[in-house]
Amino acid sequence: MSHFKQLESFVSVAMLGSLSAAARAEGVAPAMIGRRMDALESRLGIKLLTRSTRRIALTSEGEILFEEAQRILRELKETESRISQGSAEASGHLRISAPAGFGRRHVAPLLPEFVALHPQVTVTLDLSDRLVDLIEERYDCAIRIGDLADSQNIGTRLADNRRVIVATPAYLERHGRPQTPDDLLRHNCLSFDGSGNQSKGWLLRHKGRVSSIRVKGNLACSDGSSLHEWTLAGCGLSWRSLWEVYDDIRDGRLVTVLDEYAAPPNGIFALTPERRHLPLRVKSFIDLLKERYSGFTHWGEKPRT
Repeated sequence: MSHFKQLESFVSVAMLGSLSAAARAEGVAPAMIGRRMDALESRLGIKLLTRSTRRIALTSEGEILFEEAQRILRELKETESRISQGSAEASGHLRISAPAGFGRRHVAPLLPEFVALHPQVTVTLDLSDRLVDLIEERYDCAIRIGDLADSQNIGTRLADNRRVIVATPAYLERHGRPQTPDDLLRHNCLSFDGSGNQSKGWLLRHKGRVSSIRVKGNLACSDGSSLHEWTLAGCGLSWRSLWEVYDDIRDGRLVTVLDEYAAPPNGIFALTPERRHLPLRVKSFIDLLKERYSGFTHWGEKPRT
């Protein structure tokens, strides 16, 4: 009995939840699927499935094999496809997650070019600020901004993410320009916060070290685009990423303050569940991001005005 056929049937059972459903999908009798599962468990010497009258569930060992088997079968399919076509060509479906604001501005516009370069690839882009579980939710790649110290995934740094404090010239004319981080306490500061709790503050170099300045203001929001619009409307100061406000600074709609107190940048990363054996479509997508983002100076320095 083919070891790969056993793996294929195992993946089918795990995804569909029953022997009968897997049998229907493969066009064979349920007994055949059952024999393959028995042979696989016997060969490996471990229990992979727990069976009830209604549904089959994976053991912890089964969960591990399920993820690896999916990868093995996917790579085999892609290798066969490349060989049959006579050249290495990205193919298959690519699932991407990206933060809503950043993804809308700097990921979505690149995807028409990407699929034009790789016509055998289809793409789904999920724009959400929710931190997805790449393995559980079966994403190929997630774009993340910030510290990845606690991430269980593999991160490829695409660019620096520098943040600046900005306001409109009209706001600064009315309320004055802050000269030190302590001056922020006398200003209306617009905060990114879903709960309205602004205690996390803004990170600045203050009194010889990077610290969190607890700002106050009359508007807070979990949507970065709304904060951007409020800032442009002259409602107060905000702490924003350069990738978002670069054009406004260059064109004079916004002005930066406290530049000399700016904290070191964090990063913009492409996360994948693993580093080895990445499908060619994922590698090609990350390569395109690195190429495009390396030319964006507004992630490295403030525009001259």
